[in-house]
Amino acid sequence: MRIRLLIVIATVLVIAGCSWVKLTPGGEKVRILTRPEVANCKKLGKTNVSVTDKVIGLQRNQKAIQENLNVLARNAAAGMGGDSIVPENPPKAGVQTFAVYRCTGI
Repeated sequence: MRIRLLIVIATVLVIAGCSWVKLTPGGEKVRILTRPEVANCKKLGKTNVSVTDKVIGLQRNQKAIQENLNVLARNAAAGMGGDSIVPENPPKAGVQTFAVYRCTGI
């Protein structure tokens, strides 16, 4: 019984660190930059993205959460015609806001 519980816990921990969000072909072309790097770019707007930060009551790995948020923001920026994003705040409870920019062809 104890071994079964350890297997279940180990499985949950592995799943909690997994990345389920896939980068679209358009999202692959979007870069994550800093504010100074987009000084000469056109701001297109903002995107708010969110992912689950807990699985079965356990906190997911923060690196995995950030990676998922980045992918979602890159995908959203591509849909807005952007080629660059800048995080506007740190992630909180699996939610983050990114500014979307177009830096090429302006």
